Amino acid sequence: MKTGMTVNEVSKLTGLSVRTLQYYDRIGLLTPSGHTGAGYRLYDNTALESLQQIMLFRELEFPLKDIKAIMSDPHFDREKALGQQIELLKLRREHLDGLIEFAEKIKNTGGINMEFNAFDTSKLDEYAKRAKEQWGNTAEYRESEEKSSKRSDADNKRLARETMELFAQFGELRGRDPADSEVQAQVKHLQDFFCENYYNCTNDILRGLGRMYADGGEFTENIDKAGGKGTAEFVSRAIEIYCK
Repeated sequence: MKTGMTVNEVSKLTGLSVRTLQYYDRIGLLTPSGHTGAGYRLYDNTALESLQQIMLFRELEFPLKDIKAIMSDPHFDREKALGQQIELLKLRREHLDGLIEFAEKIKNTGGINMEFNAFDTSKLDEYAKRAKEQWGNTAEYRESEEKSSKRSDADNKRLARETMELFAQFGELRGRDPADSEVQAQVKHLQDFFCENYYNCTNDILRGLGRMYADGGEFTENIDKAGGKGTAEFVSRAIEIYCK
């Protein structure tokens, strides 16, 4: 049974070419949620939400490498990113409106206009710079980037699979008290896994991740898919206890 949209259907919906979607999969930017029996890519709502984020970043002229690094960061906050993207798009609209007004003034007067303020992008550039710094200018982000640059696509897929396996193991434990010693040992295992493969996952960072897991959206959906409904909330409570 088909569970999701095929790559051709997503192509027609979004206007992106099939080749582009296949390339996004190949570089690990947008992984399909599954495949048909014949091996064709399938995309569920979670994958389509990620694609919307990618397309917004592309509209803002972010390189694919930067988009991948930002969205694969465990600290990626989708709601915050949307707010910043909206502000950047508004600033871009303001800049374009200024250019249109400038061009119309030249056309209507038929003379030379020696004003060049309409070409000033400093306000837009400054906001974009601050937004990017918030998304990526942390020691943990840089460490994650350095480790990521040394991994192959196969390595990234393996790590993604192993991460989901850890959450599947949490799912097997979710009938227990989150303070149970075996559950707490699993939290320690998760923290060690992040430290080894991504960045120095301190208790403060781990607590932030735990709260994000239960906030809904992609993380909650993917964790519950791996471990069963309620796993994300269970992991969040277990992490909060561990970090105290």
